[in-house]
Amino acid sequence: MPSEYDYIIVGAGSAGCAMANRLTEDGNATVLLLEFGGSDRSPFIQMPSALSIPMNTRKYDWGYHSEPEPHLGGRRMHTPRGKVLGGSSSINGLVYIRGNAMDFEHWEEMGARGWGWRDVLPYFRRAETRAEGGDAYRGDSGPLHTSYGRLANPLYRAFIEAGRQAGYPVTDDVNGYQQEGFGRMDMTVHRGRRWSTANAYLRPIRNRPNLTLHARSLVSHIVFAGKAASGVAYRRFGQDIVARARREVILAAGAINSPQLLKRSGIGPAAELAALGIDVVADRPGVGENLQDHLEFYFQVACTRPITLYSAMNPLAKAMIGLRWLLFHDGLGATNHFESCGFIRSRPGVEYPDIQYHFLPVAIRYDGRAHATQHGFQAHVGPMRSNSRGWVRLRDRNPATPPRIFFNYMSEKQDWADMRACVRLTREIFAQEAFAPFRGAEIAPGADVTTDAEIDAFIRGAVESAYHPSGTCRMGDAADPLAVVDPETRVIGVERLRVADSSIMPRITNGNLNAPTIMIGEKAADHIRGRDPLPPSNAPFHRAERWQTAQR
Repeated sequence: MPSEYDYIIVGAGSAGCAMANRLTEDGNATVLLLEFGGSDRSPFIQMPSALSIPMNTRKYDWGYHSEPEPHLGGRRMHTPRGKVLGGSSSINGLVYIRGNAMDFEHWEEMGARGWGWRDVLPYFRRAETRAEGGDAYRGDSGPLHTSYGRLANPLYRAFIEAGRQAGYPVTDDVNGYQQEGFGRMDMTVHRGRRWSTANAYLRPIRNRPNLTLHARSLVSHIVFAGKAASGVAYRRFGQDIVARARREVILAAGAINSPQLLKRSGIGPAAELAALGIDVVADRPGVGENLQDHLEFYFQVACTRPITLYSAMNPLAKAMIGLRWLLFHDGLGATNHFESCGFIRSRPGVEYPDIQYHFLPVAIRYDGRAHATQHGFQAHVGPMRSNSRGWVRLRDRNPATPPRIFFNYMSEKQDWADMRACVRLTREIFAQEAFAPFRGAEIAPGADVTTDAEIDAFIRGAVESAYHPSGTCRMGDAADPLAVVDPETRVIGVERLRVADSSIMPRITNGNLNAPTIMIGEKAADHIRGRDPLPPSNAPFHRAERWQTAQR
């Protein structure tokens, strides 16, 4: 086997697969792609409706948990990360949300020059093939297929109509001109299958002679020659291997694993590294800091008509759904069931949406740990831009030891005000006439949970991660002491090393992170190849006219 390549990519996930595809497409460079996990061919990964299984299966998930979270009663929060080809795109909820245009405007303000909305939109378009066709915002020829559900269950449209009745806009495309409002939700499903980055970017190029994929490979550290990354050391099938990179090493291991790999390699806060006996290559205090996530809870209401997915929860129904999917790749097995959604602002003075809704026509835990007990429906709801920040730190130098992960959830006073707004605004939406034919008793939080103290107690015990860790290798100006990578994704303070995944987000985006992470991989590939960026877009974006004085 060759031991020298032009590029070495660590992590075959949302960004890593995209970069492996783009860096090998002209045949001018050799790429080694390293992934600790194995095959993604399980039907539990490929069948969209089975989404709760792989994210709770140790074969496909790193199995991380946070440190006890003091503001959530000491709970240790599950932090699933993909350990399989496709990474977290193979175990996620298949939701395709790009983020709000103003998220990327804010990135640029924070020092990520060239990552404004006009700059990133062309890369979203390059990545995508939308089932309904492209336009100024949506792609029609990219590897990543996106589609809408059929909205066959009347509850999906009731949710959108209830939002309209409550005074919010209805939007044709939350990934287009206007995110704010209620509408259909895109999913990464193509011909009834999960369209992970393994299916979109990696599987079509597995036979390229200039691409080498090594699965089951645990990277221990980056090898340096002075300040320049020269390769990586990894273990595969019991053998210790050092692979050399003629040009660059690129980390795409995600918001948890990228910072810990940097630290094990001597890049991070000098005091933390020295305490573990790690020689310091570059003192970068921002490595592992700035950890962000989205929290959400399930607002559940009983349904008075037997039309929910509760009817599909019994073993026989599940078997029939699975059989139909195996035979035809259609039916209830071919959707993630998140087919309508909403983005609203929590209060006047908020410039763009800061609350997200996923609607689901069943009352159940997303992680599959508890079964539905009755017909019901729910909205996953939570704030988008918490000011709470956490960290990822090493326990020891052993590559097999999980890191310490501390989100510091709900540590800011505003977080609690935003969560209370989520409860009250959602209760108002579900009280609209559109739900009158279906609405039963409120299951959670419960109609008697009304005061601030009662809502806070509910939130403390019921809130869950939306599984969107990000920000731990923040992108910014090279002169910023807390920035980890510059706007071309190069690690500051060393040479021939980049990070390109959700860890480089300066601030978490509105919504689910798979789409923007793929965009990061697409854009980083052009930086790595020294190509001119795609021409910027002049497509406008929506901003509520009365945002300073009106909540809706």
